[in-house]
Amino acid sequence: MGFCNCKNIRLLQILQISKDDVTALQCKVVCLIQNGNFKEALSVINTHTKVLTSDIIAFEKAYCEYRLNRIENALKTIQSASQQTDKLKELYGQVLYRLERYDDCLATYRDLIRNSQDEYEEERKTNLSAVVAAQSTWEKVMPEDLGLREATYELCYNSACALIGQGKLNEAMKKLQKAEGEERKATVNNNVLSTFLNCRPTDVGLLAVIANNIITINKDQNVFDSKKKVKLTNAEGVEHKLSKKQLQAIEFNKALLAMYTNQADQCRKLSASLQSQSPEHLLPVLIQAAQLCREKQHAKAVGLLQDFADQHPANAAEIKLTMAQLKIAQGSVTKACMILRSIEELQHKPGMVSALVTMYSHEEDIDSAIEVFTQAIQWYQQFQPKSPVHLSLIREAANFKLKHGRKKEAISDLEELWKQNPKDVHTLAQLISAYSLVDPEKAKVLSKHLPSSDTMSLKVDVDALENSHGATYVRKKAGKLTGDTQQKEQGQGDVKKKKKKKKGKLPKNYDPKVTPDPERWLPMRERSYYRGRKKGKKKDQVGKGTQGSTTAGSSELDASRTASSPPTSPRPGSAAAVSATSNVIPPRHQKPAGAPATKKKQQQKKKKGAKGGW
Repeated sequence: MGFCNCKNIRLLQILQISKDDVTALQCKVVCLIQNGNFKEALSVINTHTKVLTSDIIAFEKAYCEYRLNRIENALKTIQSASQQTDKLKELYGQVLYRLERYDDCLATYRDLIRNSQDEYEEERKTNLSAVVAAQSTWEKVMPEDLGLREATYELCYNSACALIGQGKLNEAMKKLQKAEGEERKATVNNNVLSTFLNCRPTDVGLLAVIANNIITINKDQNVFDSKKKVKLTNAEGVEHKLSKKQLQAIEFNKALLAMYTNQADQCRKLSASLQSQSPEHLLPVLIQAAQLCREKQHAKAVGLLQDFADQHPANAAEIKLTMAQLKIAQGSVTKACMILRSIEELQHKPGMVSALVTMYSHEEDIDSAIEVFTQAIQWYQQFQPKSPVHLSLIREAANFKLKHGRKKEAISDLEELWKQNPKDVHTLAQLISAYSLVDPEKAKVLSKHLPSSDTMSLKVDVDALENSHGATYVRKKAGKLTGDTQQKEQGQGDVKKKKKKKKGKLPKNYDPKVTPDPERWLPMRERSYYRGRKKGKKKDQVGKGTQGSTTAGSSELDASRTASSPPTSPRPGSAAAVSATSNVIPPRHQKPAGAPATKKKQQQKKKKGAKGGW
């Protein structure tokens, strides 16, 4: 709270009389701090260093430096104080938190909670939970149970942050929902908080975090919205509100956004700056490799990743996984396998074994796939024998070898599995099948361990199964046969029933006196006497042509119509040929051969084409 006007006037009067009055100077510094004039308050302290010594005004000086984001100076001021009061310890904890020295900060708050008894205990517990949440989120430290009762929404929120750091997202969601409920309860009884929540947030740190989260959710979609949101992360004072990890995450997102918006130079500039700040961090080099891949420079991207892996062996595993992915994208599966097998710490992992076996199978390199199985099984045999993963790998190796016809190589794996579970009939059957090709005598010996047919029989009620709802065939129960009926059935069984042959149907115009055509079953075109249709021969155009033309000469030139031409040979089975000179029809009354058929075809064509119309 500030001073009233009359007291400010009296303070000024005192300082005019005695400029070095300690009490008046202290009051002036406090007034300036209450009004938010931290620079002026610090200037007063530095001007009167002879009077305002560190023992007298250490807290006020350190607080002004803290609020002016001069954190290192504030730390020195606190440490130089001769007496560590509770309020200095409180400020010391805040300074350590801003410097991200979480272990020292945790010890400071624990000491404060243990040795102080006042009305600020709840605030100290909230700060303590915030330190634990920061350790879990940024340093990946497993938080210890402090026994804090989550009575306020701040404590619930900090607990949720700690769970997020551990990857327990479902539990964190429940805590956040609880924190939201506690916050609503608090706003019912406090009009000031409800007014604040209804207003637009003015905290630049909060706005930067929200904007960064929106950019993260958008990814490579809605980039124009992300470009608008990224401006909020550049607000003045953001660097003093967020931790180093948060600021680093924002810079990474800026580089990725530049890549997604095809700003190649800006992307390279930002990623290079990040790499110079954190040479061992993976993301800058991964962003640079991704940008090179977008520019179709895959070989250069692989070279960049290889250089980083050589310089930083501790982070080589993740880099080599990316290199293998790039090789697979280029179609170099064998080279990708070589890169993956060079990651020694992952060679025995089931996921790595599965990936390598799949890729080698794709390349039809069965020997290399079996070698991958063998190396992984040997590792588990040495470090984790008879573990579930060990036995699972043996089972998969045996199945893989049997699938590709390597029964001899699968024997050792099957024997190991059978020793672990002698009651496994399936494994025993596979082992006998493998031995049958290599050592038949051994297969016979092992076959004695198979269960008998009586123990293998299934106790199934056949009648009930057939009469069930899903049965497609139901067997009828046969009644008891008497002696007479049984003899009849036996006698009938000896006599073979003769099937009656049906008489074939004859054509309507069948003449028994005429010999049938032996080629009647063949298509017309395949018969020996088929001459084909004469194409291109002009028909007698009677009554057509120019005026005065005549067609009388055409019949005279036709040799087939003359009396001297020999008769055509009759078809097999036909009646005697009629003389060519009998019943001669005049040309004008003749009908061209095949005219009706062609007429019908033309009509059919017209009908088919009549749909379009004119």
